[in-house]
Amino acid sequence: MATPLTFAIPKGRILEEALPVMERAGVVPEEAFHDKGNRSLTFATTREDLRLIRVRAFDVATFVAHGAAQAGIVGSDVIEEFDYSDLYAPVDLAIGHCRLSLAAPAEVPEAGAGASHMRVATKYPNLTRRWFERQGIQAECVKLNGAMEIAPALGLARRIVDLVSTGRTLAENGLEERDVIMQVSARLIVNRAALKTDPRVGELVERFRAIANGSEAA
Repeated sequence: MATPLTFAIPKGRILEEALPVMERAGVVPEEAFHDKGNRSLTFATTREDLRLIRVRAFDVATFVAHGAAQAGIVGSDVIEEFDYSDLYAPVDLAIGHCRLSLAAPAEVPEAGAGASHMRVATKYPNLTRRWFERQGIQAECVKLNGAMEIAPALGLARRIVDLVSTGRTLAENGLEERDVIMQVSARLIVNRAALKTDPRVGELVERFRAIANGSEAA
C-alpha cells in the first residue's frame, strides 16, 4: 500500500469551520478525534491512505513546507508570516474570516505621527515589520504567543498587532483598532514537491477547489 498522506489541521478557531469542508472533500477523521479528552496529535481517517495531525496553526505551515505533511489547512496570516517557498496555497476556503490589525490604547498617538521607531507586541513579527517599513517606521517587535492585549497596560509595548474578529476583546482591555494590516481567511495548503510527485495531493486540491467554487459533484 502507498505511504499514507498526512493532512495537517490547526487547533483553535479555524478547526470548527474547517471540519464540514473537510468532510465534503472526503477528509473525515475517526471518532476519537472528536473526543475532547483525547490529547493525541495523530488520527486516522475514513481513508486508509490518509491520516490527520492536529497541531498549532504556525506548526501546520512548518510541517507542510518541510514535507512532513503533504497538505493542510491554515489561515492566510500564518502563510504570509512565514512566506515559505515550498508552501503553495491554491484554494481560499472562505472560512475562518478575521483580520490582522494594529491596536493601541486611546491615548497612544497614531502610527504615522512623526515617529521613526516603535515597539510592538505581536505573534507576527515578520508581517508587522514589513507593514511598518511601508509606513517608513522601524518596528521593534516583542514576540508573544498570547495575551497580547495586556502588553500595553503592563508597559511591554504601547501597540500590539493581533488577530481581530469582533473587536470585543480589544475593547475589554482598553484598546482601539487603528489599522487593518491584512484580511485573513483559511486556505488549503500543500507541499509543492508533493503536489508534483503524488497525484493524490492534486486530487485533494481539486476536491477542495470544487467545494470553494460551489461546483462539487452531488
